[in-house]
Amino acid sequence: MPQGKPRDPRKEQHWRQLIERWQHSGLSVRAFCHRHRLAVPSFYAWRRTLRQRDARAHQEAAPVTFLPVHVRHDDTDPPPLELVLANGRHLRIPHGYDPAHLGDVVRALEGLPC
Repeated sequence: MPQGKPRDPRKEQHWRQLIERWQHSGLSVRAFCHRHRLAVPSFYAWRRTLRQRDARAHQEAAPVTFLPVHVRHDDTDPPPLELVLANGRHLRIPHGYDPAHLGDVVRALEGLPC
């Protein structure tokens, strides 16, 4: 059980509103605190506290769940072979393509002697 004072929901809401106003203000923390007569260390302490509370609430609210995975064996053709040439172009070669002919095509595209 936590020690110390119980939470004051009004105070927490007040600081949440202040932090939200600061986020939309475009001001630095120091300038915002000066303008609203807030202590800079209090601002940082409340910002840290509220982030921690939100993180804990998010962890508690979102339990990890696992879904079953079913592996199916597909009897279709394997995906095409993808070949990346020196200039960055990609060739997609279908399964069963003649390797000798593929060699001729690659040499021609790469500008190599046949």
